[in-house]
Amino acid sequence: MTLDLAAFAKDKGIKYFMISYTDLFSGQRAKLVPAQAIAGMQEEGAGFAGFATWLDMTPAHPDLFAVPDASSVIQLPWKKDVAWVAADCMMDGTLVAQAPRNVLKKLVNKAEAAGKRVKTGVEAEFFLITADGEQISDGRDTAEKPCYDQQAVMRRYDVIAEICDYMLELGWGAYQNDHEDANGQFEMNWEFDDALKTADKHSFFKFMVKSIAEKHGLRATFMPKPFKGLTGNGCHCHISVWDNDGKVNVFADKTAEFGLSAEGRHFLGGIMKHASALAAITNPTVNSYKRINAPRTTSGATWSPNTVTWTGNNRTHMVRVPGPGRFELRLPDGAVNPYLLQAIIIAAGLDGIEDRADPGPHYDIDMYAEGHLVKDAPRLPLNLLDALRAYDADKGLKAAIGTEFSAAYLKLKHQEWNAFCSHFTQWERESTLDI
Repeated sequence: MTLDLAAFAKDKGIKYFMISYTDLFSGQRAKLVPAQAIAGMQEEGAGFAGFATWLDMTPAHPDLFAVPDASSVIQLPWKKDVAWVAADCMMDGTLVAQAPRNVLKKLVNKAEAAGKRVKTGVEAEFFLITADGEQISDGRDTAEKPCYDQQAVMRRYDVIAEICDYMLELGWGAYQNDHEDANGQFEMNWEFDDALKTADKHSFFKFMVKSIAEKHGLRATFMPKPFKGLTGNGCHCHISVWDNDGKVNVFADKTAEFGLSAEGRHFLGGIMKHASALAAITNPTVNSYKRINAPRTTSGATWSPNTVTWTGNNRTHMVRVPGPGRFELRLPDGAVNPYLLQAIIIAAGLDGIEDRADPGPHYDIDMYAEGHLVKDAPRLPLNLLDALRAYDADKGLKAAIGTEFSAAYLKLKHQEWNAFCSHFTQWERESTLDI
C-alpha cells in the first residue's frame, strides 16, 4: 500500500515537503511544497522546467513533473517540520527515460525479472572546508599520515556526531566514522541495502552532510580532488546479488576462490569488461581524472586505481574482494551521481552474467609499486573526453542502461568538456606566456 503523504504530514507534524530529483550532473533539484498541497502533488507531481536543470531539454519542452515516491520520504532530523522525498520525473504522462532515478528503477526491475536483487553499500568520502572553499576547516590537521587521527576527528566531533546521530535516528544502521587519508577528509558508513534504497540514502546523505556543515559555519565537498597533493574523495561501492527474497546471497560460495561464486565472477567480469566505459559515469567530471591518475599524495598513496585489475583483499586495485560473497568497486569518486552509480553497476554486471564474462586473472601485487609489471591490463581513461569516447564506443553498455539516457548524457557531457577546453587557466599563462 502506498504511503499517504498528507496523513504522514499530519502524524509527524510536517509543514513542508521537499520534492527532490537528481539531474544528469548530480544536481539536486527540489520544490518546497506546503503540506496542505501534498495530496495533489503526490497524485500529479510538482512542476519544473526541465531545461532549467541539467537535462537534455529545451525551453519549448512541456512541464516536467516530479512525482514523489512516498516510500523514500524522510523527515529531516535537524528540521522536523520538513520532509524530503525522492521523485520520479514524468512528462506528458510518461516516465522521462533520461532521468537518473528512472534509469536505475528500470535496471532494478530488469534484475528482479531475472530473479536477482542487487544490494550495495557506498563509502562517500568528503572534506570539511572553510565556508569560502579555499582550505580545510581545521588548521591543526596537518599530519603527513592523518588517516584515523583521533585528535582530528574529535575536533570535528560536533559535525560528525550530529550527522551520525541522525543516521541512527533514521534507522540506517550507521556503524563507524573516521578521519580519512587526507587532511580535512572524513568517511561515515552505514549498512548496505537494496540498490534503489542505497541510492536514495546516498542522495540524502550528501544533502544532509552539506546542510549540517553549513549549520556549523563550514562547507562540505564531495569534489573528487579538491586539493593538490591530498588524497581525493572516493565513493567505493560494495556489491552483492541476492535472490528475490533477499535471503540468499548468490555471490557467496565458500568452496570458491575468495568465496565468490561463479555468478559473482561473471558479474565481476561484466564490470571488468566495461571498466573504461564505466568511468564516464563513475568518474563524471574533469576533476575526476585528477584523482584516478594522480601522482603520489603526501600520505604516500592515492588509494585510487588507474588500471583495470582486480584482486583479493588489496586496496591498490580497481576491484578488491575483501570477503566472501561481495566485492568492492574502488573506481567511483565523490562526484558520481547516486542513481547512475547503481544503474551502471547493474547494467554492466547483468551483461557479464548473460555473457558469462570472465574477469580475467587476479593480481596480488602492490599496483602502486609494481603496476608496471602488469602488461596486459588496460589503463583507465586519462581524462573525461577519453572516458566519454570509451562509453560511446561501448554499444552494449549504452543499450543496457538506455539509449535515450546515453544520448542525453553524452551530449551534455561533451558540452561540459568543450566548456572546459575553452577556459583559460593561470597554468597556461605561467607555462606559455614567454614562449
